[in-house]
Amino acid sequence: MDSLPLYNLSPALRLMGMGLVVALGPLAWVWLRSRDASPARRLQALTLLTLFLTFDLVMFGAFTRLTDSGLGCPDWPGCYGKASPVGAHADIAVAQEAMPTGPVTHGKAWIEMIHRYLATGVGVLIIVLALTTWLQWRRSRRAEPGSAVQTVVHPWWPLATLVWVIAQGAFGALTVTMKLFPAIVTLHLLGGVGLLVLLAVQAEHYRQDAGAPVEELTRGLRALLWLSAAMVALQIALGGWVSTNYAVLACNTFPMCQGSWWPVMDFTQGFELWRPLGASGDGSRLEFHALTAIHYTHRLFAYLLFVVVGVLVWRLHRAGHLAAQRRWVLILTVLQLVTGLSNVILDWPVLAAVLHTGGAAAMMTVLAWALCASRARSADSVATRAAANPRGVAA
Repeated sequence: MDSLPLYNLSPALRLMGMGLVVALGPLAWVWLRSRDASPARRLQALTLLTLFLTFDLVMFGAFTRLTDSGLGCPDWPGCYGKASPVGAHADIAVAQEAMPTGPVTHGKAWIEMIHRYLATGVGVLIIVLALTTWLQWRRSRRAEPGSAVQTVVHPWWPLATLVWVIAQGAFGALTVTMKLFPAIVTLHLLGGVGLLVLLAVQAEHYRQDAGAPVEELTRGLRALLWLSAAMVALQIALGGWVSTNYAVLACNTFPMCQGSWWPVMDFTQGFELWRPLGASGDGSRLEFHALTAIHYTHRLFAYLLFVVVGVLVWRLHRAGHLAAQRRWVLILTVLQLVTGLSNVILDWPVLAAVLHTGGAAAMMTVLAWALCASRARSADSVATRAAANPRGVAA
């Protein structure tokens, strides 16, 4: 196993073929469901389906990490140079016999390779999305004024998504070849969430083209929405840092940690970003106090985030804006609270941990949706409202 090359591109074409097979089902479903629709509506359906499958991929990626299957196949892109664990059966058996509870087992190899198949399938869907959007955009640009050709989102959006998913694939490779390096694994998680945001933006553009209104928010409320999104992104990064450093059980009580409101913590070692798993930058063992600092920082920031998001939901409700989005934010906030407590109190059950990651990704997606579905109220709109409402009663 020590002599195994980390990169072996010989099974790459077969892996791409498997991704094409995975993508054919969703593509056929979109074509059958939307065969009588306009090209723009078909692209909208494909965008929504790709968004849904990308969310599933993020969830399965969390399952891969939480079951310690990230090195189930210790090379990339295949498994011991083969396109599937079937061909690598003998090599996996040798590794499993040498270390029965180690990183390489038959079950973990299948989990890791299924994750790669799903990722390749999503990549194929994004390639199709980028190509068809560009072709339809060119057709709409060449059409005569007043023709029935519908416009689509600017092709830079799906092109940016394609570049992003290629970079995400590179981080997936580095996750394996750098042996679960915490910074790389955390960036891989953030990349998956960023992919969801890009697809959500495109889906909302299509919704607006179909007639969905863009709601006007006060500048203060709009700023609060941006602040909430930025804080959720930071909290996802902190949560990824907790998970990739296996610091979830550093505090196994709530609301206190290790029987104290301020346990002994080593923030310098805990937040040294560029270091191997389980070690500090100088190669020494990562101390438990560092794991405590990682966990407790995530928990303390969660308290602040709950307050900010609660204020956001209350203000949106009071103003009567973004009804669907605010309901989803509220539901997901409750889900995050329940699953976060379950991770601590129930000793990190896999189901709760996967749902916690999925809830965070969904929260970021909904906030991106809310930002695209709204804009800051213009000065002219403010003046019009003031003239119609001279007593200053809240609208």
